[in-house]
Parts: sequence; structure tokens; C-alpha cells
Amino acid sequence: MAISAASRLGISAFDDTNTVELRPNWTKEDAQGAIAAVYRQVLGNDYLMNSERLISAESLLADGSISVREFVRAVAKSELYKTKFFYNNYHPRTIELNFKHLLGRAPYDESEIVTHLDLYQNQGFEADIDSYIDSEEYVQNFGDNIVPFYRGFSTQTGQKTVGFTRMFQLYQGYANSDRAQGNTRSPRLTYDLARNLVTPIRSPGGNGSLSGTTTTERGGLYRLRVTKGARGRTPQIRRSLQEYVVPYERLSATLQKLNKQGSRVLSITNA
Repeated sequence: MAISAASRLGISAFDDTNTVELRPNWTKEDAQGAIAAVYRQVLGNDYLMNSERLISAESLLADGSISVREFVRAVAKSELYKTKFFYNNYHPRTIELNFKHLLGRAPYDESEIVTHLDLYQNQGFEADIDSYIDSEEYVQNFGDNIVPFYRGFSTQTGQKTVGFTRMFQLYQGYANSDRAQGNTRSPRLTYDLARNLVTPIRSPGGNGSLSGTTTTERGGLYRLRVTKGARGRTPQIRRSLQEYVVPYERLSATLQKLNKQGSRVLSITNA
């Protein structure tokens, strides 16, 4: 039954037998397998052209000059990664993907998003990437020689249960990629993290893949009740109450815009 359910949810491709590790006395073929697995994991299963490959870093790994962990670091800090997942995304979406690609799970709560936002703003992109790869969590689960994998689909020590359901907001089937999904620029977990809600799981559309489905009811419309802030230095005698109806894909951007305007969101409900 468990195997059948995993197949229907599109996660049967992820189990312990698929862990890629460079063990003692590894061969050149083993190194090439690890390189391919790192690209697949860190680049979110996106298509990689030969001209995009990090040849220098690949050579260092194949020669044993760097570990799998350092190759992961090189890919995650590369211009290739930034182009695919950083430059054109809302930053919370980038953080969601960093968790998925580098730690193999979804963010547990809003504080994790805030921590990485602050780290990026104060120390920059590379320091933020280092914080994932140098973390105790990374070292305990992957060490120097294991390619990161999706841990979020397994119950394990140190893994919060909420991470399992959140992962389905970031994962759309093992035949899909993180840039082939609709509305890829917008964060997927804004509502659940901000309200500290558990994300429910919906059945996929079929063919053993979550591709093209929404994992929660968040794909609908949301009603925001807002008190408008004063404009400029104009004194506010009375605060006007307004309502907005927005799709989930625009929820994060709308909240950011309202915050910049000095407005206060009183409630967020299904429209």
C-alpha cells in the first residue's frame, strides 16, 4: 500500500537505493555519476546544456581535489544557478528552492525564511549559500561525499512532520523541473508559513506525477481586508477599510506592495 501511494504521489523515485555517494576507491565512472546527480539535484532537474557545465569544478572533483560537498557549493554559487533561480525570482522563492536543492527539504516556518533574507541582505548571496552547505544539518545528512537528495519525503530523526506536507508545494514530480512549473517566480509557501498552517496534500493529476497539479487549495482567490495608511506626511484622521481579492500567485507581491504603502492587513481569507 505504501509503495502504491508513493507511486500515485510521484515520489517513488526517491528512496535509500538512489543515494549517490563517492565511497573509498571510487572510479572515474563513479565521479561522473556523482557530477550528474549534483547537477540534477542542485539545478532542480532542469535541462543542462554542454556549454553550461562547470568544466573546471568537474575536473577538480574527478581528480579528487575537491569533495562532492565542494562541488555542490560550486554549482550553487555559479552564475548558472543565479540565472536559473536567483535573478528573476522573488527572493522568498529563491530561499524555498535553496532549501529544496541543498538540504532536500522545504522550509519549516517563516523564521527560516527571515533568517536567510537577513543573511543575504547583510552578507550577500555567497554567504547565504555557505550557510546551507556548512550547516550541521547538511553535514549530518550528506557529509562530504553524498549528493544531497530529497529528504522531505521520509520520516526521520530531526525532520519535522510539517516538512513532509510542505515539500509537496515545492515538488511537482520527478519528471518535472523547477523551471517548468507554472508561476515559478512566486513563492509557494508564503501563506502557510506566515499563518503557521500545515499544508494539506491533494492527489496528483495522474501518471504517477504531480506535474500540472496544485497540492493545496492555495490555487484559488484570497480576500485581504486592509486598513490604508496615510499618504506622505498627511495626518491620518480616520483609517479607511478596503478589501482586495487576489490569486495565490500574486499574494506575496500584493502583501509586499501594501506593506510599502504603510497599509495594515487585518485578515486573509478564502474569497
